[in-house]
Amino acid sequence: MASGDVTPADDTALAPLRVVIAEDDALLREGIASLLRDAGHQVVGTAADAPTLMLKIRSYVPDVAILDLRMPPGDVDAGLVAASEIRRFHPTVSVLVLSQHLEPAYMLELVGDNASGVGYLLKERVGDVRGFVDSVERVAAGGTALDRSVVAELVHAREGGGDAFADLTPREREVIELMAEGKTNAAIARAMVVQPGAVEKHISSIFNKLDLPATDDDHRRVLAVLAFLRSA
Repeated sequence: MASGDVTPADDTALAPLRVVIAEDDALLREGIASLLRDAGHQVVGTAADAPTLMLKIRSYVPDVAILDLRMPPGDVDAGLVAASEIRRFHPTVSVLVLSQHLEPAYMLELVGDNASGVGYLLKERVGDVRGFVDSVERVAAGGTALDRSVVAELVHAREGGGDAFADLTPREREVIELMAEGKTNAAIARAMVVQPGAVEKHISSIFNKLDLPATDDDHRRVLAVLAFLRSA
């Protein structure tokens, strides 16, 4: 892969992350904090509502903020509003939003025009501890972690229609869906039961078809995911 393509790696040693967690359910909040500490990361602040979350963000400027989509005040989309504010005013802070239900429109609003350092997962994914911690680490590193159920719903909604991905083969579409979930090349190969070299060829073809040439500045993997979401 070209030097400008940032591909997440498996089993890469990371420095401990500084994390802020915002969740009004105290049990879930402390559970997430505990499993992140067990994984070697530092929870620098917790919050039960959006105003307290923003105070903790300003005070600690963490590597990543993990927050509930619906939290006080309002319990409608206060978390989404806070996430958008973090992404706008604190661009060094990556954001992982947790949601109780499938809400693709909210995910697309969260991603906006920048798919780097952002995640959107259903809360049930926290139960897969290794997978959840991997998602947190991937988002903190500037990658994406989009829930497979939401990605599948977006793909289903687009089936039968024309879009910028019309030239992609079925295998290439499968690859980019897995990329949108944030999977590494090795994980994609395992999911598709193919060799990693085959995945690399598919990704290279996707980049070419989407006219995403290699540069030192653009992370083509993230740009490809963004193009995928925009085509929904």
